Amino acid sequence: MTAPAPYVFFPGVAADALRFYRGVFGGELSLHTFADFGRDDGPGEAIAHGILAGPVDLFAADAAQGEPTVAVQGMLLSLLGAAPAGTLEGWFAALSEGGTVVDPLQARPWGASDGTVRDRYGLTWLIGYEPE
Repeated sequence: MTAPAPYVFFPGVAADALRFYRGVFGGELSLHTFADFGRDDGPGEAIAHGILAGPVDLFAADAAQGEPTVAVQGMLLSLLGAAPAGTLEGWFAALSEGGTVVDPLQARPWGASDGTVRDRYGLTWLIGYEPE
């Protein structure tokens, strides 16, 4: 694992979100519920701690009652050069499904290609690569 890795608190959709990200990036997914951890501050099936370990590492949980959930402004998650161009293009397309393309993945005047997408769970990703 590289650091830092995002740890996101979702409004009751952590399992769905982490399964979505595993479908996009691959990797190993581990989900632990409130019940697994003996917590009674939320539904037993809620995710207390989820880990996606792979080419992109993410941590997530369902926010307990009264805890804030993810609301990100002024920040994006950069995957610049994090994989071969074809892989990055696939990630961009997959993250776009149900999300919003902020800036299409395209060749730039300086020679690199990049684009920005906000996924269906509200995270914004900058994806790009240098020409091969």
